[in-house]
Amino acid sequence: MIDGFGRKIDYLRISVTDRCNFRCHYCMPENQTFLPHGELLDYTEIALLAERFIAHGIRKIRLTGGEPLVRRDMQILLLALGRHVHAGRLEELTLTTNGSRLEKFAPILAEAGVKRINVSLDSLNPEKFTTITRGGDLAQVLAGIRAAKDAGIHVKINMVAMKGRNQDDLMPMAEFCVSGGHDLTLIETMPLGDGVGGRQDEYITLSEFIAPLTHIGTLTPLEDRSAGPARYWRVEPLHLKLGLITPMSHNFCDDCNRLRLTTDGKIYMCLGSQMHVDFKTALRNQGSTAVDGLLQKALRLKPLRHDFETQMADPAQRLNRHMNATGG
Repeated sequence: MIDGFGRKIDYLRISVTDRCNFRCHYCMPENQTFLPHGELLDYTEIALLAERFIAHGIRKIRLTGGEPLVRRDMQILLLALGRHVHAGRLEELTLTTNGSRLEKFAPILAEAGVKRINVSLDSLNPEKFTTITRGGDLAQVLAGIRAAKDAGIHVKINMVAMKGRNQDDLMPMAEFCVSGGHDLTLIETMPLGDGVGGRQDEYITLSEFIAPLTHIGTLTPLEDRSAGPARYWRVEPLHLKLGLITPMSHNFCDDCNRLRLTTDGKIYMCLGSQMHVDFKTALRNQGSTAVDGLLQKALRLKPLRHDFETQMADPAQRLNRHMNATGG
């Protein structure tokens, strides 16, 4: 699949639920309203859409949320999509999770052919972790990370950079990743969602956030690329592989290869855009034959780039869609 700007689209992120057992303050309000279950795609519909996307050239799928592992009977979808991995039709099936249910699901993920996952973890200080997540249990997450590693799944830690909140957590996190054999990716906060405060006060560029790393050693750029937007560096003498995702300070849209399927069946062509195509309605009213034509429409609607910089400066222009609805 090729969009209107000549970019090859081969990566699909699927939000399987907007629900989460955490309430990370940069992601959603504390009192969040979730979609009724009847408005969500069921597992048969997700599997069918994934099959059509794979037929059109999608080669990598990431399951997200909300927290994907809180959806009931999630193993059904994991194993259904895993069959495409085992058959060679899909190069990679992976997952972004808060890690809270990872201890239970690690063997199931491995059975589905998942080789690597991202775990969101913004602090190793138990009290600060509970504050950021509004109730999360750090010990539970760490146990999940160990279970994933024991199951042969490579874990990458995702850490959102927040000015004045977790800057002093960077070095402990880097050391934790080195000792555990994990990569670390840092992410700039983005202006998404009504009722999510602190955007401007907590925003910090990654070039400033990583200052402690530059003070103790050197960062060498790597040619490595994943399906996502991170740019990778080797940090010495720590021997740390560091990814930087910079939607605000250094735009990365020129080679965007992604589409996002929301939990209610809409395809968003860009995380920072309201433009979408409603696949759920078409699928339920017209059947799977409607999907192919809609894919081409989605590709034509994909914008050249996001406009997060303007949205950060002007709250009136910010999208009211929270990250948990779109899938980060």
